[in-house]
Amino acid sequence: MQNDMSILTGIISFCIFFTSCSQIDEPEILTPKVRVIAHRGFWQSRGAAQNSIVSLENAEGIGVYGAEFDVHLTADSVPIVFHDITVKKMKIQEINYAAIQQIALANGEKIPTLREYLEAARRTKRIRLILELKPHATPQRNRLAARMVVDLVREKKLQHRTDYISFSLDAAREFIRLAPEAEVYYLNGELSPEQLKQEGFAGLDYHYSVMRKNRQWFNDAKRLGLGINIWTVNDTTLMREMIDAGVDFITTDIPVEALKFIQK
Repeated sequence: MQNDMSILTGIISFCIFFTSCSQIDEPEILTPKVRVIAHRGFWQSRGAAQNSIVSLENAEGIGVYGAEFDVHLTADSVPIVFHDITVKKMKIQEINYAAIQQIALANGEKIPTLREYLEAARRTKRIRLILELKPHATPQRNRLAARMVVDLVREKKLQHRTDYISFSLDAAREFIRLAPEAEVYYLNGELSPEQLKQEGFAGLDYHYSVMRKNRQWFNDAKRLGLGINIWTVNDTTLMREMIDAGVDFITTDIPVEALKFIQK
C-alpha cells in the first residue's frame, strides 16, 4: 500500500510539473518604444529608388514599423506613387496617366500606380503603410483624391494596415470621415494638439523644427492621447533629442541606422 501511494504521488507530481511547463509563455519579443518609418521606403540600397515597389519590399525586409509613400492624382484621376509635383518637367496633376506610364524611376521600375503599389503591399506580411496624399489644386480635388485612395485601399483589403497623412486639411478631414478604422495624422504644423483632437486626428506628424518651437506640444499631445511622429530625422543626435522629448515615431531616410540606434 505504501509503495502504491509513493507511485501515485510520483505520477501526480510529474503531471503537475509537465502541465506547468507546458503553460510557460514563449519569450516576449520586445518592440522598441519608438517606431521607425522608412521615408519613401528603404531606397538607400542597391536596386531601389524612392517610392518604388522595391523600396517597400526592402523596408519590410529590414524590420521597420512602416513605409511612407506619396500619392498624386493625374489629370484623368489615376492615383500614382511619386513624390515630386513634376516629372520630366510635366506637372503630374495636369497630365494624363498615359503621358507618364512608361517613365522609369532611378532603379528602372516604372512609376507605380497606387493599385500596383498596394498589390505589392499585399505580398508583404506586416509592414504598416503610411500613405501621404499630396495636396491638389482645389478642395474638391483633395476630397476626390481621398475618396479614391480609401476605396482602393479597401478594395485591396489593406485598410487595417494603412494610416493616412497629408498637408491638405481638406483631404485629411475626408480621410477621418471615410476611414474611421484608420489613424489619420496631419503634416502642416499650424494646428495645436487641442485643435487636432477636436478635428478627430489620431496624432500630429510635424517637422522637428515645429516641435522645437512648440515644446509644450509634446506634453499636450501625450495628455490628449495623440501620437507624435517627427520627420525627417537623419542624424542620431536629433533622434536622441526627439526620443527624449517623447515621440512615438521617427520618419527617416536612414532606417537601418535608426533601428540600430533605438535598439541599443
